[in-house]
Amino acid sequence: MKFNRSVRIVAALVVATSLLAVAASASSAAPTKTKKVTIKVVSLIPGSTNAAFAQWNTRAKQFMKANPNIKVLGVPYQWLGNTFAPMLAAKTLPYVFTVPFTDARTLGSHKELADITALAKKLPYFSKYNPPVIAEGKVGSKVYALPTAAYAQALHYNRALFTQAGLDPNKPPTTWAELQADAKQITDKTGKPGYVEMAASDNTGGWILTTDIYSLGGRVESGSGSKTKATLAGNSYITQALNLLHAMRWDDNSMGSNFNLSWGTINQAFAAGNVGMFISGSDVYTNMVQADSIDPAIYGIAPIPTASNKTAVVMGGGTLAAIAPYVTNAAQKAACMKWIDFFYEQPLVNKAQAIANAKTLVANKQPVGVPTFPVFNKKQFDLANSWIKPYFNVPRDQMAPFLTGIFKQKLAPEPGVATQDVYHSLDAVVQAVLTDKNADFAGLLNTAQKAAQTAINNS
Repeated sequence: MKFNRSVRIVAALVVATSLLAVAASASSAAPTKTKKVTIKVVSLIPGSTNAAFAQWNTRAKQFMKANPNIKVLGVPYQWLGNTFAPMLAAKTLPYVFTVPFTDARTLGSHKELADITALAKKLPYFSKYNPPVIAEGKVGSKVYALPTAAYAQALHYNRALFTQAGLDPNKPPTTWAELQADAKQITDKTGKPGYVEMAASDNTGGWILTTDIYSLGGRVESGSGSKTKATLAGNSYITQALNLLHAMRWDDNSMGSNFNLSWGTINQAFAAGNVGMFISGSDVYTNMVQADSIDPAIYGIAPIPTASNKTAVVMGGGTLAAIAPYVTNAAQKAACMKWIDFFYEQPLVNKAQAIANAKTLVANKQPVGVPTFPVFNKKQFDLANSWIKPYFNVPRDQMAPFLTGIFKQKLAPEPGVATQDVYHSLDAVVQAVLTDKNADFAGLLNTAQKAAQTAINNS
């Protein structure tokens, strides 16, 4: 799940007005008629740099040259849990947009995404999708969204602060006890928060708390489908996670004073050098380049600490591309699939497109080589990386702890039912623990349990 990128609307609108209307390239899903159709597609996150939008425009021009019969309008967009539903109801979403793994199946089952089964199965690489990844966009046998990126939750750390604190930046913590000790040492030696956790009440607080719980061996749901049960109240793993946060906050004073950070604002704070460590998806370096001008020298990434028990796992996530349900014109719908194929999927399966995309990214000083996970099978993933390896421009040596360690970890998907609502029920728990030294864990979790179960029952 990716949340709440920082919204710098004014900058985004200035750049957005310069976006070209572009046309899509040819593929198996192209309309057969020459009559022009127009589609609106998500471009980049609001607040992205001019260089990032320039890269998007270059790709769009390439698309236009091949298919002059499809006019594409780029729309800056971000998925936000509290604005998506109103935009969908008002039909103000772009025709093509992205959603996190957590939401596609629920949206599809409610017919809030277009059924793209027939178009998707015509794609020559459809059978190569990583089964658990493509499953995130399916309801039964029907396809409602196609995966564009997958990631594992990771520990992002500031190598410069590690050095200043007397820690080895090539040896990030591998246990929660080590993380706690390193966080305190960073704070004591540098005055900067050693560890910061997203705690905003926009589902991100619950998202990262759930990541912590998974890493300790717990879960927030049991069962599946109509038999799914929330497991928040009386959950020893959740209590363990909360006790850890409470100790770092109130005993060690190593978590700083801002407990309302979300996805975009924590990236911004980290890029500015004001955070020692935080947890988020393995691919957030891209956003920190595009929106926050991070100094690559400070960046490090490692697997998140996991307990030694058999149920401890690293939580994974990802993004899927979908078509709005109100796109009912067959030519427009086919054009939307053209865009998804060209912009998102071809660089993962087609050598020429992968290299062209990498060259365009490099020319516009955008990241190539950020850690991700296989959207397609592992063989295809390794092959695609070999195509673009000459163009890697991110500090892969500083990413070595993650790149060498993550495939040794067990990965598990996010909670499968009413995911965002379950996260939201935990937001208040995280907020309370970080702002109230005497927070009542049991009472908070009982309240969260009721809210989560109600959402599950209504999903």
